[in-house]
Amino acid sequence: MTTLFHIHDPMCSWCWGYRRTWDQIRARLNPAISIENVVGGLAPDSDEPMPLELQQTIAGYWKDVAEATGAEFNFDFWRRCRPRRSTYPACRAVLAALLQDAEQEMIEAIQQAYYLRAMNPSDNEVLISLASELNLDVAKFERDLADSRVESALQQAFALRKSLGVYSFPSLVLQVAGQNHPLEIHYCEYQPTLDQIARLLPSAEATALSRF
Repeated sequence: MTTLFHIHDPMCSWCWGYRRTWDQIRARLNPAISIENVVGGLAPDSDEPMPLELQQTIAGYWKDVAEATGAEFNFDFWRRCRPRRSTYPACRAVLAALLQDAEQEMIEAIQQAYYLRAMNPSDNEVLISLASELNLDVAKFERDLADSRVESALQQAFALRKSLGVYSFPSLVLQVAGQNHPLEIHYCEYQPTLDQIARLLPSAEATALSRF
């Protein structure tokens, strides 16, 4: 089996900047290639408010991403919310949503809440409200957020990320016949990535890649 690992964090600003290109890649990828999202975990659980200096640094990253990719950001977040350097809750939310076949929907909901709606996905209350908006079984979702199985899945994702040699987000790794091939990230172009994949695939699979 050929697998494309997409290693990300739902609260990573560069992942948000890559979102449109990643959507284009997913839409054009050979259906025979399995896509596996891997939550990377930028920052562990913390109830401590984010220091002002760090807030200013991360807001600066947002400006850099916006300039480099054209992604939209709502900077009201820094005024309306109580920022914490904690992305593990959002990662757990993605895994809890996966149990209801809504992984991609939750990733997108978290990104939009954080970057466009000035909501804080470090807070479980926000994540639960997003589950409700997605029409998930909210009671189950809330239980799963705190369930040991989701925590185990989170740690397994971290172990997989490390085994793939990934320490930055977003990253793509193509696994072909048991061999891992890191791919270059092109934030504003999807075709170079499809071309990289085509070069790494057996010829029969490569010819099946859609090109637009």
